[in-house]
Amino acid sequence: MTLSHTSTGEGMPVVLLHAFPFSSEMWRPQMTLTNAFRLITPDLPGFGQSPLRDDLTTETMADAVAELLGELKLTEPIVLGGCSMGGYVALAFARKYPQRLRGLLLNDTKADPDDDAAKAGRNKMIDAAATLTAATVIDGLLPKQLSDTTRQNRPAVVDEARRIGATQPIAGIVAAQKAMRDRPDSRPVLGQIRVPTLIVVGEHDPITPPALAKGMAAAIAGSQLEVIPTAAHLPNLETASEFNAIVRSWLERIERPI
Repeated sequence: MTLSHTSTGEGMPVVLLHAFPFSSEMWRPQMTLTNAFRLITPDLPGFGQSPLRDDLTTETMADAVAELLGELKLTEPIVLGGCSMGGYVALAFARKYPQRLRGLLLNDTKADPDDDAAKAGRNKMIDAAATLTAATVIDGLLPKQLSDTTRQNRPAVVDEARRIGATQPIAGIVAAQKAMRDRPDSRPVLGQIRVPTLIVVGEHDPITPPALAKGMAAAIAGSQLEVIPTAAHLPNLETASEFNAIVRSWLERIERPI
C-alpha cells in the first residue's frame, strides 16, 4: 500500500488526515463514527508506518491519498477531512481531485500560505535537524496545540498527544516542515469548492485561529462553521465528544440530504 492506514466500519467513506507532528493514531477518539460510516485514517508520508517520499510536498501527499483510494478500489466520492497539516493536504486534494470529493472537513487549518515569520520558524527547526528529537519537537508545540483548560484538566489527553508526537520519525518531521513552508496559497481554491464543507476550529487556537476559519467559511459557499469552546488546535482530542457530535450530524446530512 502507498500509505499505512486503518479502515474500519461500513458505509459512506470518510478519510481523515492527521496534523503535524502526529500520525493516524490521533483519530482514535473518532472511531465511534465507524458504527455508521467507513472511516479511513492514513499515516501521511514520513509519519506513523508510512515511508517518507523524496519529493514530499502537500501536493504529493494529496497524490499519495489519491493513490491509496485506488489501491482500496474506492471509486465513489469520499468525504475528506484534515486537521492542520492534514487540512493543507485536503485543500491540495480539493484542487487536484475535485471530482473525487463528496464533502470536505477542514479542522483547525488555513488556506493562507506561510508568512515570513512562519517560514523562519520552520527553517529554524530544519536547520536544527541534526540535534532534534521528536520528543523535543512535540514538547515545544503542545503549549500552543492544547488549550490551558486541556493542559490543566485533561492530563490523559496531554499524555496521549505527547506519546503520539514523540514516536514520529525525525526525518518525516523535517520533510513535512519543508513541505508546509513551501505550500502554495490555497485561498483561490476556496471559491471553487462545490461540495458540502464543515469548518471546525477551537476557540483558543493560536496557530490557526477562529478569524481564519471565519474567512474560509465566508469564501466557501454554503459552508458550516463550528467553533468549539475550551479547545485549541486539536479539538478532536481535547473535546472529542463535542467534536464527534458535530461531525456525525454533518455527515448524516451529507449521506441523507433533505
